[in-house]
Amino acid sequence: MNDAFDRIDPVRAWAATLAGAIIALVVGSLAFPRRVYDGFVWKYFWGPVVADGTGSTCARRVDGETVLLDGASECQRAAGVVAEPGYTTISTVSYALILVFALVGVVFLLQRLDIGSGHGFFFALFPFMLFGGALRTVEDASIALLRAGDPAIPFPWSGLLISPLIYFTVFFVTLAAVLLSVAAARRGPVDRYEYPLAGIGTAALVVTVGYLGWLANTTGLLGFHPIVSIVTLGGATLIAALAWVGTERYAPEVNAGTGYMGVLVVWGHTVDGIANVLSLDWASALGLPTYTPKHVVNSAIVDVTGALQPESVSSAIGTAWPFLFVKVGAALFVVWVFNEEIFEESPRYSMLLLVAVTAVGLGPGTRDFLRATFGI
Repeated sequence: MNDAFDRIDPVRAWAATLAGAIIALVVGSLAFPRRVYDGFVWKYFWGPVVADGTGSTCARRVDGETVLLDGASECQRAAGVVAEPGYTTISTVSYALILVFALVGVVFLLQRLDIGSGHGFFFALFPFMLFGGALRTVEDASIALLRAGDPAIPFPWSGLLISPLIYFTVFFVTLAAVLLSVAAARRGPVDRYEYPLAGIGTAALVVTVGYLGWLANTTGLLGFHPIVSIVTLGGATLIAALAWVGTERYAPEVNAGTGYMGVLVVWGHTVDGIANVLSLDWASALGLPTYTPKHVVNSAIVDVTGALQPESVSSAIGTAWPFLFVKVGAALFVVWVFNEEIFEESPRYSMLLLVAVTAVGLGPGTRDFLRATFGI
């Protein structure tokens, strides 16, 4: 039995699993369209994209037809399969499983290219994490303009910027940048692939944020609240610095494996925490639109805090503040888990996993603070 397993090519096994999953979904959707496609694929993946991309409160699927609805009461009374913008427990778990599976595939690619085991790989990919959140904000701006009658990006093209498709969009942009950068390094124009890779990511980020600024300046429908960016980025930098100094002094083993990468992990998740607190608890004080939590964990924390915390305290400081402490604590735990032994045993997979963990916090956090900054 062990000999049989030893003869299995991991790359071919991964590719066969991917092909099998795709075939199962396609065949299942064709053979059982109401149960497989409408009840699973559409409800948890494409339906939320349709509702989000068209600016609808929800979308429903009845007899193979999609109907867009506006208003919470209409959505509650709607028959058939109903999908709302945002995440559910099933979609969140599915994304996590897809992410882990995709990471394995990327590890095989990095092994073939012989890159991705050094810290420089992590730092070079950092701008792409910010770029993903900024790109999602472009879709938010397009939806805001859609409500005024003229979207910046029409649907279904805007669907490429909405979860879960935006993950594939950013992935393929990043993959193209990696391949171009590796080719540039091996053909002589640059010494290391990390430099052009970081440059491409930074350029993509600057262009995307610049486009948001252009929309805010030319359409008159978006706002500009720089205090949100200042507080979010400044607060995250301060907290990450304090976390680094504190752990280096009292628990240096926390940073032993990640080094300065750990600072960016904490910084990225702190950006997410602060952006959520500002958007949910201080929107009216900052003159921002009203926001609601879209993530399952964030929503649960707000609900529990509101139930346990006295109303007078909630009125004074809000109910989202524990999310910041959860994010910082979780980030420090992750940094501690990624010790030297993990990187020695599987450097490429560990590096990619650390990139993914950072992006999970920084991507949504970037989107949240940019939305608030531009009043979207």
